[in-house]
Amino acid sequence: MAARAPAPADAPHIPVLLDPLIAAVSPVRGTWLDGTFGAGGYTRALLESGAAQVIAVDRDPTVFERARGWVGDYGDRLALLEGEFAKLDVLAAAAGAETLDGVVLDVGVSSMQIDEAARGFSFAQDGPLDMRMSGQGRSAADLVATLDEGVLADIIFQYGEDRAARRIARAIAAARAEAPITTTGQLAAIVARCLPRPKPGQPNPATRTFQALRIAVNDELGQLAEGLAAAERALAPGGLLAVVTFHSLEDRIVKRFIQDRSSTGGGGSRHAPAAAAHTPRFERVTKKAVTPDAAERAANPRARSAKLRVARRTDAPAEPVDRQALGLPRIALSGEI
Repeated sequence: MAARAPAPADAPHIPVLLDPLIAAVSPVRGTWLDGTFGAGGYTRALLESGAAQVIAVDRDPTVFERARGWVGDYGDRLALLEGEFAKLDVLAAAAGAETLDGVVLDVGVSSMQIDEAARGFSFAQDGPLDMRMSGQGRSAADLVATLDEGVLADIIFQYGEDRAARRIARAIAAARAEAPITTTGQLAAIVARCLPRPKPGQPNPATRTFQALRIAVNDELGQLAEGLAAAERALAPGGLLAVVTFHSLEDRIVKRFIQDRSSTGGGGSRHAPAAAAHTPRFERVTKKAVTPDAAERAANPRARSAKLRVARRTDAPAEPVDRQALGLPRIALSGEI
C-alpha cells in the first residue's frame, strides 16, 4: 500500500480513522467517490494509495474554494462536484463513471463548519443560528421560530436523544414569544437554564439540542439512508462501501443497512417472523465497527465517538431502501405555529 499523503500544514480538519479505512479497502484501485469531501483528507489518501480517479462530492460549496491550492496537483484524476451524496449515483454518472469501485462517506458535520462561527453550528461561539451545510433552505433559526412546541420536542428527543426535550422545547417557545431567537448564544443560554450545570468533563448542556437541530435542518439521516441506497446502485460487483459515523443514530442506520443487505433472510423464531429470503447485496468486510485507538483519540478528541464500517458489493441487483427498517425517526417538520 502506498503511503498516504500528509494533510496540508494548515489543514482545518483532521480526517478520522483514515489509516484503518485505507487498510480496510486496500488495495485501492479504479474509480472512487468521496461523498463528503470536506478538507479532502480521504480523497488525497485514496489518490495516493492507488485510486485511478476520485470523484469528490460535497454540498457545502465553500470546501472546494479552500482546496484550490492543491487539487490541481492531481489533474484529471480528481473531479470536484457540488451536490448531495444522497444522489451520488447520479453525480457519478454525470462525471462519466458508469460504476464505482468504492464509496467513502464521512457522515455529519465537519470541524471546519463547527469552527466557523458564522455558519452557526457551534454553541461555543456566538453567531447566526444557521446550521445549513449548503446555505440553502430553512435555517435553524427558521425552525426554532416556526415549529410547533411539540414538533421541536420531538426533534430534540429523537435527533438529540435528550430526555429533557419537552422542558427545552417549552423554554424555547416561551423565549421566542418574548423576542426572536436568532443567534447560537441565545439558544445555548436558553437550553443551559433548563438543565443542571455540567460537572467537569461533561458535555455542554446545549450539545444535544444543537445536534438535533443540525440534523433536522440538513435532513442528515434521510440523506444517509438515501446515500447508502445510491452507493448500492452505483458500486460495481466487488466495489467497497466505507462509512465513518460520529453518533449512535448514524451508526445504527449504517449497521442495520449492512446487516440487512448482507443477510440471506430466513431465520425467525416464535418471537419474530422469518425475513423473506433474498440474495445478499453486500458482504461485510469489517465484522464489527472499527473505532479510533488511544493515540488517535489523544491527538484528535473529536474522533472519540467515531466508528467505521466497510462492506463489499455483490452482483445482486440493487433494491429500494426501507427507511422504517433502518430505524429513521418519523418527524413531520411541517408542524408550524
